[in-house]
Amino acid sequence: MLKGKKILVGITGGIAAYKSATLVRLLIKAGAEVRVLMTQAAKQFVQPLTFATLSKNPVFTDFFNPENGEWHSHVRLAIWADLFIVAPATANTIAKIANGIADNLLLTTCLSARCKIMLAPAMDLDMYSNVATQQNLATLRNRGFLVAEAEDGELASGLSGKGRMAEPEEIFQQALQFLLQKNDFQGKKILITAGPTREKIDPVRFISNYSTGKMGYAIAEEFASRGAEVLLVSGPVQVKACNPNIKVLDVTTAEEMYNACLQNFPNCDGAIMSAAVADFTPETTADCKIKKDGNEMVIKLKPTKDIAKSLGKIKKENQVFVGFALETDHEADNAGKKLESKNFDFIVLNSLKDKGAGFGCDTNKITMFFRNGEVESFPLKQKTEVAKDIADKFLLQLKIKQ
Repeated sequence: MLKGKKILVGITGGIAAYKSATLVRLLIKAGAEVRVLMTQAAKQFVQPLTFATLSKNPVFTDFFNPENGEWHSHVRLAIWADLFIVAPATANTIAKIANGIADNLLLTTCLSARCKIMLAPAMDLDMYSNVATQQNLATLRNRGFLVAEAEDGELASGLSGKGRMAEPEEIFQQALQFLLQKNDFQGKKILITAGPTREKIDPVRFISNYSTGKMGYAIAEEFASRGAEVLLVSGPVQVKACNPNIKVLDVTTAEEMYNACLQNFPNCDGAIMSAAVADFTPETTADCKIKKDGNEMVIKLKPTKDIAKSLGKIKKENQVFVGFALETDHEADNAGKKLESKNFDFIVLNSLKDKGAGFGCDTNKITMFFRNGEVESFPLKQKTEVAKDIADKFLLQLKIKQ
């Protein structure tokens, strides 16, 4: 299955290091060429000879061989690989990668890598749940790192909880899924909107919402990873696009997003409207900061231009057009009305009533409504996985139209 694929396996100093021998064996059995990097701490748990025997390649632990001076180039290793798996990835290594620290061969190779990096976190439950570790993982996910989620179970400390490294078979399956994914959107250009808009009141105040853009950016990364040329029209967010196939067009207001979408949509094969666009904007904007004078302040609002409705009117027969509906009540009815009135091919509904869905979460729970009356619901998932579901349904619609 993996013949011709080149995989680096990085092993850091955790008790789960022994499991990585099984991972290397699975990769080799699938036909991959594997090379192993170990930190000095990792050698305290498993000897390099084990991995050299399994991989049929020398194991790299230092920048050079002290006996003959042979240089182990982190640049060459980084360019060589199609995928770099760090398993186990300790809290220390995760923190260093997140902050660009390069004080061993494994870390310098991470910084030089041109391929995807997959992390398999492994640590005690308190270390895993610590705010610092979770922030570091969130940072790396936003940079495009793949994460084989830690599992619940008995830990080396004797405690039981989340922090146990994913089983080698699970890590292998995730690596397989990434390496064998098809470029099924190759040659397609997709417009995606993400994040909130800001409607200016005065130079220091604005009207907005709680959108973080995580869902839209996850969708953009998924399409780009499958070969699409993505134009991401983004409101103000903290997340970053990592794939070079994504061109980000930064906007602030609903008017700016409207103009960008209207200009670019006709040249695209489809669009996904996942941004949380303001429905209203102030009629007038003050040039100076409005001062509090003891009286009530009344702001008169006017409707913003309906981006989705405008694009729905000019949609061509061969274009796929997808909308989002975030609702708090009468969810299905509201989603159905938007599906028809805005000429979507299908609409993705999520409800703020569902725990773990909506703004700011790394997870989402969605239901899709289609023009033919079909309705499909999905369980709570990571937004990266939700993005895969949306892309798969988009592809199906694209094939129907072709």
